[in-house]
Amino acid sequence: MGRGRVQMKRIENPVQRQVTFCKRRAGLLKKAKELSVLCDAEIGVFIFSAHGKLYELATKGTMQELIERYGKYTGGPQLPDEPMVEPMDAKKEIGMLKQEIEILQKGLSYMFGGGCEYMSLDELLVLEKHLEIRINQIRSTKVDIMLQEIQMLRDKEGIMKAANKCLLETIEENISNTDFTTMTTNMLHPLTIANNIF
Repeated sequence: MGRGRVQMKRIENPVQRQVTFCKRRAGLLKKAKELSVLCDAEIGVFIFSAHGKLYELATKGTMQELIERYGKYTGGPQLPDEPMVEPMDAKKEIGMLKQEIEILQKGLSYMFGGGCEYMSLDELLVLEKHLEIRINQIRSTKVDIMLQEIQMLRDKEGIMKAANKCLLETIEENISNTDFTTMTTNMLHPLTIANNIF
């Protein structure tokens, strides 16, 4: 039985959307690596998730080198040696991370402490976003594990069927090779024991 044709439209269920994204992203990156190995091609792939997370693959060298080569080939503007993005001030970054940790700790105490602490709407929204991301990751991992277990059971089923078929053939072969002749004796109920049993 083949799979049905997939409609090319946005998946409404966020869990299914995340699972599909993870599977197709992995498949796309795998195909890019295979193409690179088989055809000795240089491949660069960028993927940005719906949450803004970057996934990239450069099969030979670095992504920076591939982008520079692409810029030279197309005659477009070349990337400067130094990235244009200004690094965040260390103190500012530390402050942001502390604030995020504080929100997550508040969220934990809010969830497990029965809501003893007050949380603002913004803090609850940040907590909700983090929880949704984690839940999607957990569900995706769970689906992957379940698919692996299903495949393992299918493999076992195939092995058992092959073993069963082999045993049936052996039994049929033994039955066809065995000659069942009746022996006549003077005893009413003779007891016959094969020699090879003991």
